[in-house]
Amino acid sequence: MAIVDRHQRSSERKMFSLCPFWQTSTTMNNSSSSSSTKNLNHNGSRHSETVAAKRSKTVSSIARSLLPPRRRLRLDPSNKLYFPYEPGTQARSAIRLKNTSKSHVAFKFQTTAPKSCFMRPPGGILAPGESIIATVFKFVERPENNEVQVDLKSKVKFKIMSLKVTAGVDYLPELFDEQRDQVTIERILRVVFLDMRPSPALDKLKRQLAEAEAAFEARKKPAPDTGPRVVGEGLVIDEWKERREKYLARQQVEAVDST
Repeated sequence: MAIVDRHQRSSERKMFSLCPFWQTSTTMNNSSSSSSTKNLNHNGSRHSETVAAKRSKTVSSIARSLLPPRRRLRLDPSNKLYFPYEPGTQARSAIRLKNTSKSHVAFKFQTTAPKSCFMRPPGGILAPGESIIATVFKFVERPENNEVQVDLKSKVKFKIMSLKVTAGVDYLPELFDEQRDQVTIERILRVVFLDMRPSPALDKLKRQLAEAEAAFEARKKPAPDTGPRVVGEGLVIDEWKERREKYLARQQVEAVDST
């Protein structure tokens, strides 16, 4: 019986030696299954990392939206526009804007009453540290039935927006539509009327209006001419005339000699 078992085991070993591909296929199946497991683990880790990165970006964007916007402009007055209360007239107010950032900033005015209000200038670009005084015009309506105006506040509001731009860019209102995600609402200003009696607020408004008017007149003046000076051009013309006269004189002399 033992002899038969030994004979059977030896025949099985011969069969396996004659068919080595069985062992190879078994080994390949084991290695492929292990590599598949590794790939699954790797892909799973990559997927989890991607999900974690997306979650962190979402959390950071939500955190940025909750934070107050970073101001680029400093306003004076900071949150109100003061107008002298003169019913039936077009009143003026003034506000100073200063770029406190390290980059060029475009600004733009908007109002809830565009038919009765306008700004000068309505927008522009300020270099770092540059400031400007803008003039705001508003028609002051008369109270109904000639009643005395008790509350010197108005429902009209003004909004000042800012946008970071590169140096050398020309101002266009469309910039704020094209880069809407980058626009910051600097402030929403309320309109407050001032009594015409002397007061520190009225005196400050008059000084700012005078400064704004002077700045507007200065902007209307033409820019200085950087081309060649007129004196230089005159010297060139004089030299050409002198050469022309010498040429004509020489022609006359040659004509006389030939005769």
